[in-house]
Amino acid sequence: MLLKRQEDIRSSEITPESLYKNRRRFLKTAGIAAAGFASVSAFGLIGAGELPQNPQWKRPPAGPLNTDEDLTPFKDVTTYNNFYEFGTDKDDPSKNAGNFRVKPWKVAIEGEVRKPASYNLEDLVKPYKLEDRVYRHRCVEGWSMVIPWLGFPIADLIKKVQPTSKAKFVEFTTLHDPVQMPGQKRPVLDWPYVEALRMDEAMHPLAILVTGLYGSELPNQNGAPLRTVIPWKYGFKGCKSIVKIRFVEKEPKTTWNISAPYEYGFYSNVNPDVDHPRWSQKFERRIGEFRKRRTLMFNGYGDQVASLYSGMDLKKYF
Repeated sequence: MLLKRQEDIRSSEITPESLYKNRRRFLKTAGIAAAGFASVSAFGLIGAGELPQNPQWKRPPAGPLNTDEDLTPFKDVTTYNNFYEFGTDKDDPSKNAGNFRVKPWKVAIEGEVRKPASYNLEDLVKPYKLEDRVYRHRCVEGWSMVIPWLGFPIADLIKKVQPTSKAKFVEFTTLHDPVQMPGQKRPVLDWPYVEALRMDEAMHPLAILVTGLYGSELPNQNGAPLRTVIPWKYGFKGCKSIVKIRFVEKEPKTTWNISAPYEYGFYSNVNPDVDHPRWSQKFERRIGEFRKRRTLMFNGYGDQVASLYSGMDLKKYF
């Protein structure tokens, strides 16, 4: 389909290997940090040869839905990934997803909904105007990025398929195909990957279905051809390579919550006051930076989303 548009983490575990081993750039950045200017990422500027195949792409203006922070370079966004279906190392997805077939692609709409159907992806996406959203992306391991996604609000799709009054949650399921996704041959997780949102979370304007990044089609390693992005939550809440969207009455069991319920709660909102059992969540490292920065509540989107959790104990409902 043609789209038109932690506290204590070793730097070598956070910074992509391709950058860490690049001595010139490493020394350049280290020099900047030593001079006291580490707040400006040496890799946060997009240089020649680092853009995707859409040279006409222009960054959208800053606003309520777009941060004005330095973008993470396309190369790093597409080579430093969590996508266990293609392997558990950060560079496994970019190495192993090259032959993943995303055309044709179908998405099933099921459950408590008035218009259940199985859609070809083109037909599912066609009614919506795709827009660029520049979001902060925070991973539970302590690293972060700023990524310009291309997509449309999940709310637009929800309105189209007309959930019934019983639909309290929306569940997303990733393709299960161990032949194409070699990571699924290992019992690392309970496959297929499942994530879910409360209905009011899914209806929030910041929650989007993504079909691309940097103005181009979504690369396989980033969850092609369709994924969710919920920027105030940790990255694993974003379901990749979606084949099913199901509307349900009761809170669904989600993959990481099944795997390690004491480490990964259902809500998984970015919260620096709730530590992961094995590391602090108070700090993060932006890919390409060598300084630590304080993690913001709700990943900096508190003004927009805090009301969704009014009256909730966010340490209990983590």
